[in-house]
Amino acid sequence: MRSFRISLATLLAIAAAAILARPVLAEESAFEGRKKCSSCHRSEYQSWAETRHAKALESLMPGAKTKEKLKAKLDPDKDYSADKDCVGCHVTGYGKDGGYDPEDPGKYLVGVGCESCHGPGSDYRLIHRKAGEAFENKQETTPREELAAAGQEFHFVERCNACHLNYEGSSWSGAAKPYTPFTPAVDPKYAFDFEKAVRDNKAMHEHYKLDGTFTGEPLPEFHEEFQSEAKPAEKGTEE
Repeated sequence: MRSFRISLATLLAIAAAAILARPVLAEESAFEGRKKCSSCHRSEYQSWAETRHAKALESLMPGAKTKEKLKAKLDPDKDYSADKDCVGCHVTGYGKDGGYDPEDPGKYLVGVGCESCHGPGSDYRLIHRKAGEAFENKQETTPREELAAAGQEFHFVERCNACHLNYEGSSWSGAAKPYTPFTPAVDPKYAFDFEKAVRDNKAMHEHYKLDGTFTGEPLPEFHEEFQSEAKPAEKGTEE
């Protein structure tokens, strides 16, 4: 049998090639809070402020949602607003860079806000601003793929499932502790249907006409449907 030796330099070269061949996982962008989003998307913000997602943290307060808590075997007189097993699905970016911190609860991260669905915005928000200026001044458009590469979410379903389907025995493959106690077994209304929920303006927000700044894929399946019925948006600051 023929034998052979591999030099140290060859082994190092093989190891280096293997490392370079690994997929590079991008770090998740930091959360910023909805104040900066609402500086351009005023209509969406005002609509969202009336939704159940906007008031999500309030439901963890003592005396709130008493009937629902009793059915789920929770104490309706207890304050769950700082409970690490609960708060993550009632605020924006809990436990993440720039996200909600119970020790310093910034008001623009209270509730299930813009970045809960669209992804943390520190990187893609800058693209929005520059692209908006280019479109307004020169009618230049920007590919949506730049937003996706910077962390903007366009399909949403997994972000929604992470809270609404995260219960023991769920059909969702990502379910893991801490589970939500609000399950379809407790009340059928907790059976989550993404296609229905995303069209519920009382849960999400109304959708408004986009001006054409961004073009191409990716786009959610319901984009054309929503845009065909959308109203013109009002631009301006939150405060």
